[in-house]
Amino acid sequence: MSQPDVDVVVVGGGPAGSCAAIVAARAGLSVVLLERGPFPGSKNMYGGVVYPRILDELIPNWWEEAPIQRWVTRRSTMMLTDTQALTVDFRSEAWGKPPYNGATAFRPDWDHWLAGYAEAAGAQLLTDTTVVGLIRDAKGAVVGVRTDRPDGDLTARVVIACDGVNSFLAKEAGLYEHADAKHFTLGVKETLSLPKEVIDERFAVRDRHGVDIEILGGTGKVNGGGFLYTGLDTLAVGVVLKLPKLAAQQQRPEQLVAGLKAHPAIAPLVQGAELKEYSAHLIPEAGLTMMPKMTTSGMLVAGDAAALCLAAGIWLEGVNFAMASGMYAGEAAVEAVHAGDVSENGLRGYQRRLSDTFVLKDHRKLRRAPELVLSDRVQHLYPGMIANVAERMFHVDNPHPKPGVRRILAQERKKAGVRRRDLLRDGWTGFRSFG
Repeated sequence: MSQPDVDVVVVGGGPAGSCAAIVAARAGLSVVLLERGPFPGSKNMYGGVVYPRILDELIPNWWEEAPIQRWVTRRSTMMLTDTQALTVDFRSEAWGKPPYNGATAFRPDWDHWLAGYAEAAGAQLLTDTTVVGLIRDAKGAVVGVRTDRPDGDLTARVVIACDGVNSFLAKEAGLYEHADAKHFTLGVKETLSLPKEVIDERFAVRDRHGVDIEILGGTGKVNGGGFLYTGLDTLAVGVVLKLPKLAAQQQRPEQLVAGLKAHPAIAPLVQGAELKEYSAHLIPEAGLTMMPKMTTSGMLVAGDAAALCLAAGIWLEGVNFAMASGMYAGEAAVEAVHAGDVSENGLRGYQRRLSDTFVLKDHRKLRRAPELVLSDRVQHLYPGMIANVAERMFHVDNPHPKPGVRRILAQERKKAGVRRRDLLRDGWTGFRSFG
């Protein structure tokens, strides 16, 4: 093969792609970062919370300049029935100062900021450029990409595919076999405008402190969940819907969002807010079950393209896994190029880095959680059972004596139609996952 155009081509200007480009360019490699949109982040969508701890070494003191909306200092997990809401609410002032924990941010701002670091490191950013296929050599190794630009072939020693969920490049390379709809959810979000002082009052926060509310229930007959996040002067409210269940009923996603906003526990929080934006995005939800092979000769796969999204009920994370996998892909590419071996064996350092860090350790530990959280019992039986137990515990029914918790639980379990063995089995699965 003739001399390639560049050392590394990164496809996709999201968090994974930009972090890969930063690492490779800082190591002295020639890097091109390709982005389909007019600028990085222009077409990207997520719920709204990012956990940037992984950036501590890549961008020291990132919090001094990162385009965040609010620091999440209050975290709530809410369980809804049609008329009830049971919430576990936690807040910590420590999360509102360095080194911080999580923050709400807009993807266009966040992705554009990260891509700026890639350019500053020496990577060439090409926007409005769609990759339409892979270039292979006679032995089948990936040696570049084809784009929709005139004379758009671009050869490289290593291609890093960060082209998002349902990655076409991973599929073309024969790495992605799990395209079953049951492995995906649809995330649907409305961005609502509301004055900062109103948000501060309603959510009991001040300054740049914010709230992250994760919701089980509120999606009708569709398995999934909801969320409500505070921006500086906006709210992000939406639902995450299991695709087969969504297709099996008649309501459209926007109707389900409207139903969530009308719930008695949510309506007072969003009252008077003006719709600013509506967006939707596929989410790889099944964790290890759906992850593709992430390495082949001349190519690595990172971020959503590698199904690196943790959807475990308590933890709903994606951007941090994208940034970490992008960094490790960049490191592995540097290692392989310097060694002169970009074969699958030469790029094996990528899988090692993923396996040795939180990226795959968390997914292995929580591999059973996505199926449990999205199961029919957790979605449709347990919320009502648990809410009714709480309601009866707090209900004062004088002159009758207070019933014991075991009695209430037994009665509500039978009323909900939950078999004892299923409750024990799900409890054991949850303990093994979260314990």
